[in-house]
Amino acid sequence: MRALIAGGAATAVALSSGTAAEAASIPKYKAPKVFGTTFQADPQHDFTKHISPRHNGILRGWITYVGGTTAEYEPIKWKKGEMTEGWFVGPPEGNAMAYSSHVAKKVVFLSAYGCKVTPGDLTVSQATALGAKKCSRGVLLKRHAKGRHPSLITVYRGEIVKVQEIYTP
Repeated sequence: MRALIAGGAATAVALSSGTAAEAASIPKYKAPKVFGTTFQADPQHDFTKHISPRHNGILRGWITYVGGTTAEYEPIKWKKGEMTEGWFVGPPEGNAMAYSSHVAKKVVFLSAYGCKVTPGDLTVSQATALGAKKCSRGVLLKRHAKGRHPSLITVYRGEIVKVQEIYTP
């Protein structure tokens, strides 16, 4: 009887720890420089095969296409200007540095321009130039389908789990 109870308790602990592991939050990844001047590498990614998700982490990039709840995105870098501070640019024409991921149902979208589909009031952290207003998944998909918005895009287990827009004047 004791053996059955001990075995049952061990099974219960194993099952509950597995459930707890699945429910664990997204790991903290080191963010790239917001205005970095090089494209971020993903050395494990094979761009010669079909378009696929980036590996886990945070990419400075922008969404180039939205189809349903899947987004295609590419890395960006800051290009310093002579007459202005600069602007973001993507990879050169013909370069296949692109990824595609499903946008998670519970994606965290931090907007730099409010929660309307058309950008409006500034909702940005002045210290970081990053969006601070939490908005819905629907706003994210509609806004980013209409145009490219520089962002920090967090990918975890093949899904986009967080998008934080970068404010550019």
